[in-house]
Amino acid sequence: MSLTPEQRIELHEFNNLTKSLSFNMYDICYTKTKEEREAYIEYIDDQYNADRLTNILKNVTDIIGAHVLNIAKQDYVPQGASVTMLVSEGPIDAVPDEQFKESPGPLPDTVVMHLDKSHITVHTYPEYHPNEGISTFRADIDVSTCGEISPLKALNYLIHSFDTDIMTVDYRVRGFTRDTSGHKLFIDHEINSIQNFIPDEIKDEFDMIDVNIYQENIFHTKCKLKEFDLNNYLFGKKTEDLTEEEQLEITNKLKMEMDEIFYGKNIVSK
Repeated sequence: MSLTPEQRIELHEFNNLTKSLSFNMYDICYTKTKEEREAYIEYIDDQYNADRLTNILKNVTDIIGAHVLNIAKQDYVPQGASVTMLVSEGPIDAVPDEQFKESPGPLPDTVVMHLDKSHITVHTYPEYHPNEGISTFRADIDVSTCGEISPLKALNYLIHSFDTDIMTVDYRVRGFTRDTSGHKLFIDHEINSIQNFIPDEIKDEFDMIDVNIYQENIFHTKCKLKEFDLNNYLFGKKTEDLTEEEQLEITNKLKMEMDEIFYGKNIVSK
């Protein structure tokens, strides 16, 4: 059912649809020694501490037009951090037409709308392989909103906020709302793919796969960086410090790690 923006806001009381965006990013690094691994974890904890993550989420609230009600944040020992925000809406006077188009959202320089009954969370998970020398940093960001706008408008900014090798993005719409005649609406905007909310220059950098269940309003996109430069994955050394055999071995380990995360399964090497 295709509705105009004017029809979309002619609802019976509040918009009860819940729209949830889950953005997961992975940074992968080769840390051969215990000292390198500890230095990498320390670097990650410094780069993505609770204060910086809070600033990222505050920018997300600006993009989706929310007001922060409460912030809970925590840096963990030995590693990791979490931030949770509760946000509320201001009055919705009009819904801009562009909010219903499948297009990348803005970077944090404009406020687009106000939302209600919403929360935004981020959790980080630094970890390492005990034998293979691979360290992985994962950040999970969840944006859950009720209102006219899709939290997908914050996706562009989130992608630009992290250095990422792998991304998995989930978007789902739950519940239903009603128009003024009482007719149920199980989604209030058109969506074909999460990829339509990612800028072309970003899509050019990644291999992408969609797994969508359209009839259930569930959308999933996973992305893996195309270009591979070993120097970008070494912590504490450069390729010139390694023999060609070492470079090949490390490259194979890193690519195996990326493929397993991308495809969501363990891969048996030949």
